[in-house]
Amino acid sequence: MTDLISLNAAGLADELASGGTSSAELTRAYLDRIEAYDTTLHAFLHVDAEGALAAAHEVDRKRAGGEELSPLAGVPIAVKDLFCTVGQPTTCGSRILEGWVPPYDATVVSRLRRAGLPILGKTNLDEFAMGSSTEHSAYGPSRNPWDTERTPGGSGGGSAAAVAGRLAPLAIGTDTGGSIRQPGALTATVGVKPTYGGVSRYGIVALASSLDQAGPVTRTVLDAALLHEVIGGHDPMDSTSIDAPVPPVVEAARRGDVSGLRIGVVKELGGEGFQSGVQARFEEAVELLVGAGAKVVEVSCPSFVKALATYYLVLPSEVSSNLARFDAMRYGLRVAPEDVDDPSAEQVMAASRDAGFGDEVKRRIILGTYALSSGYYDAYYGSAQKVRALVARDFEAAFEQADVLVSPTAPTTAFKMGEKLDDPLQMYLQDVATIPGNLAGVPGISVPAGLAEDGLPVGFQLLAPLQADDRLYNAGAALERLLLEKWGGPLTPPEVMA
Repeated sequence: MTDLISLNAAGLADELASGGTSSAELTRAYLDRIEAYDTTLHAFLHVDAEGALAAAHEVDRKRAGGEELSPLAGVPIAVKDLFCTVGQPTTCGSRILEGWVPPYDATVVSRLRRAGLPILGKTNLDEFAMGSSTEHSAYGPSRNPWDTERTPGGSGGGSAAAVAGRLAPLAIGTDTGGSIRQPGALTATVGVKPTYGGVSRYGIVALASSLDQAGPVTRTVLDAALLHEVIGGHDPMDSTSIDAPVPPVVEAARRGDVSGLRIGVVKELGGEGFQSGVQARFEEAVELLVGAGAKVVEVSCPSFVKALATYYLVLPSEVSSNLARFDAMRYGLRVAPEDVDDPSAEQVMAASRDAGFGDEVKRRIILGTYALSSGYYDAYYGSAQKVRALVARDFEAAFEQADVLVSPTAPTTAFKMGEKLDDPLQMYLQDVATIPGNLAGVPGISVPAGLAEDGLPVGFQLLAPLQADDRLYNAGAALERLLLEKWGGPLTPPEVMA
């Protein structure tokens, strides 16, 4: 591994600014690494070497000319294949969009380009972001750099595997029920779900519109803050975008001081059902924060025990609505039904959706359509929305007692490929600790907390009130510093890519 590849994004930005390297050299180093090792990890669905190098040369030209550049200009990045990207396919990990190239950029992609970050390519994901392992991708699963027989989590396992495996210094993911934070826990990366509406959803292919949120996937808390500052902020193209400045996340990440901070340990998000090593690393991390001056209180959020069931009524219902657009009439896959000479539009639609959608997508469409159907709407979807309101109220009450809430990010370490694939309920339980944050829209971060007894990474989750994202970066940076002092350096996966 070269010195450049071993540096985090902030370190690379310093090297670029000082003239120690060029963006073209750095981008080429990562492209070479992808070519050599992505056959093992399968983190990428598409690599745009030509476009990335062109963007890198442009940054180098501007820097040589003395133009003012953004802090991360020239640092390459990978983007989850859920974002519309001009010149690159956007498949959403589904056969129904195989080869589709969007005519416009998502706002997040536009902001990355404007800030001068060369886009290496598009990363793998569970089909339409439905899953917790990236095994539901129509193009094959991604693998965890810590153990290639195990999943990197999901749905954004490709982005997490790329950053953990040193195939990209930065990546963008989306988090609907934990799809940035849960892969972060399983791969020892930092994953952030900003406040809902804090990062534009325009140009992101929708899974569940009231839950989806784009965010950073990085190696350090500071890297995440720097990337958050690039992609965050109001967007008039997104009706749910918050018309307010980005919280001072970079300043908070550089501060990292928890003196007097009230940390609320959520009673319902730990203990029974959580792997012993996961729980042990979590408790040790809490003790480190206490030693740094934080105050710990236990808080109870009773409605959190119903959050998983609530999520799996709200999300499929929105899936049923959002995926209705894939009708084989306007774009995407079109399949003619067999043994039908003059098929109707309905028959073509049925054949195309049967061929184009995977089992998990079909499962959630069917569940959501049922929950929204006449006679069942109030009993299922309506009731779920009432519980969702209770989850938000529990957060409000908890934040009266604590400045941030904490829990393990995921109940287990990375599980083996295929281990939960045939048991949807066990797969859904992987997001039990992350889902409440999405239901209420509050921001969350997962920070690497060490290794469990099986030698695999554990994540520590922090949650903050709406639009108080800077609290996450402050506390997360403090914990990161304390853990690095304890470990003597960052957690790095075994050199399966020596």
